[in-house]
Amino acid sequence: MKKILLALTLVAGMSKIDAQQVLTPELLWQLGRVSPIGLSKDKNFIVYKVSTPSVQENKSHSKYYKIPFAGGAPQEIQEVDTKILVADDRISPDGKYKISNDDVALQKVMGKDKYGDLPNTTAAVYTSLNYRHWDTWFDGKFSHIFFAPTSDEKNKTDIMKDEPYFCPQQPYGGDEDFIFSPDSKKIIYVTKKEFGTAYAISTNTDIFEYDIATGKTKNLTESNKGYDVAPAFSPNGKMAWLRMKTAGYEADKQDLIVMTNGAAVNLTGSRNNIHVESFRWSEDGKYLFFTAPVDGTIQLFSVNDIGLLRMMPTIRQITKGDFDVNNIVGQKGQTLIVAKESMSHSSDLYSVNIKDGSMQQLTEANKDIYSSLDNIQTERRWITTSDNKKMMVWVVFPPKFDKNKKYPTLLYCQGGPQSPTTQFFSYRWNFQLMASQGYVVVVPCRRGQPGFGTQWNEAVSKDWGGQVIQDYLDAIDNVSKESYVDTARRAAVGASFGGFSVFALEGVHNGRFKTFIAHDGVFDFRSMYGTTDEMWFENWEKGGAYWDKNNAVAQRSFGQSPSNLVDKWNTPIMIVQGGKDFRVPIEQGQQAFQAAQLKGIKSKLLYFPDENHWVLKPQNAMVWQREFFGWLKETL
Repeated sequence: MKKILLALTLVAGMSKIDAQQVLTPELLWQLGRVSPIGLSKDKNFIVYKVSTPSVQENKSHSKYYKIPFAGGAPQEIQEVDTKILVADDRISPDGKYKISNDDVALQKVMGKDKYGDLPNTTAAVYTSLNYRHWDTWFDGKFSHIFFAPTSDEKNKTDIMKDEPYFCPQQPYGGDEDFIFSPDSKKIIYVTKKEFGTAYAISTNTDIFEYDIATGKTKNLTESNKGYDVAPAFSPNGKMAWLRMKTAGYEADKQDLIVMTNGAAVNLTGSRNNIHVESFRWSEDGKYLFFTAPVDGTIQLFSVNDIGLLRMMPTIRQITKGDFDVNNIVGQKGQTLIVAKESMSHSSDLYSVNIKDGSMQQLTEANKDIYSSLDNIQTERRWITTSDNKKMMVWVVFPPKFDKNKKYPTLLYCQGGPQSPTTQFFSYRWNFQLMASQGYVVVVPCRRGQPGFGTQWNEAVSKDWGGQVIQDYLDAIDNVSKESYVDTARRAAVGASFGGFSVFALEGVHNGRFKTFIAHDGVFDFRSMYGTTDEMWFENWEKGGAYWDKNNAVAQRSFGQSPSNLVDKWNTPIMIVQGGKDFRVPIEQGQQAFQAAQLKGIKSKLLYFPDENHWVLKPQNAMVWQREFFGWLKETL
């Protein structure tokens, strides 16, 4: 249950942007979404696209641009130009081969495939788990990697042959899961060589090397039993990748590893507060740049490749500030190109001086809209929790905030559970949008979030209903001491683990909150264990199965299910549920809504039959925004 990606919408007919207005759902969905494609081959240009959704058409449209490396006016180009300007990493460095992925039918699970005389049956027959994943039912097909000579692209070779494994990895993997080696002799790819029930309980992805000449495959990371992902080569041919060492733990500390003479060297293992999100090699191959959460933000770092020397690597934080660096695009000399965003500004491209961390904005995709908006302010504050720990809390203030007034206040509960609450800009859980509607927003960096040390990050596992819920209460209690908080009008909102947190808070808040909103939240731990797709997550987070009566940890965990506290529910609640969410399946939202209704609690079920754990379709996303703020207006 990784950090939740958020959907986009647009309302038509907004022909003029008035000065000094606040952000609204309609304006939010007019923002163009900047996505870097890469540097041009000569490194003189940055190539990127801007996607803008259309509510009327219920889809997004993209335009492509190039901009001088040092900054300047963007020039619109055609999509085909991007393939000419930017090196195609699907083509081997020597130009002889091309790699791609495609689905291969290896098993007969659909009734029409098993029984040729019944072509119209819709039946499916399963004998193991992983029969559905994320938002898709398994149909007997596996995504495999192929290569072909560029002179004869139809003559493709399946390097995974008849193996029942997936590459790219599902559901998050992409082109980064399979690459060429610098000498063009090998294909490096990521997969988990498990199938069915074994797949559903394992996080043991490995990095494999396929030799094009011999057709032989070698496991490069066999000794590690957790995740090994994101392989990338330096200019001089050294491979680096991201690793989690603990089997079955999808939110373990993620380290940056470099292979040196067959030995895996961990460059970030000595720093328990460093959880690497992404990385890129330096031009000279001596350093690696990476991003990692720190103090409620995501910043840019560098670390030297120490080889096999018995010395500690030098980790240096390059950028500092109240923003997130979420993509490292490329390097030219002492300048990096990155994507940067904050709670009050969607992602744009910036140059970064590697020596001093200074930044220069290069793209302004939404300049007209931002120049017309009343801005918000955010405040970082540290509070003392009930167990005498220090916890960072973001407080987001409405435009034209007046400390002498009282404001309705929202407690935001983050998903994950181990995902950071940073300066991210969301197109659904958007703090600027919430604050612009007149709410103070309280955003705790509660237990279970990377960036504050390994112990803090791990504290949520096997104790979902414990101190992490108290962290939320401590945060709202602390901020509520401020005179500007209207304590009679407080709400708690959140999705995924945040939705679970809302369900849990409904049973223990003792009158703090006037209303709740829970999106795709876990309500009942037993039925969640029996229906969710990735069992490694449940086994780790709950400590085992609910039927194991001798497992005291698991028994305590399952005892913390929000469904056990429904007798204490008494506060209005809106429940949002995606029909194609197989991570937190539909019965979680159904059970919570049914319980509230049978108890006579004012409640609403917002159901999206064609959405998964996210809300991706523009018109659905706009309905989400209207219902979200409509419920708050009605009940708060």
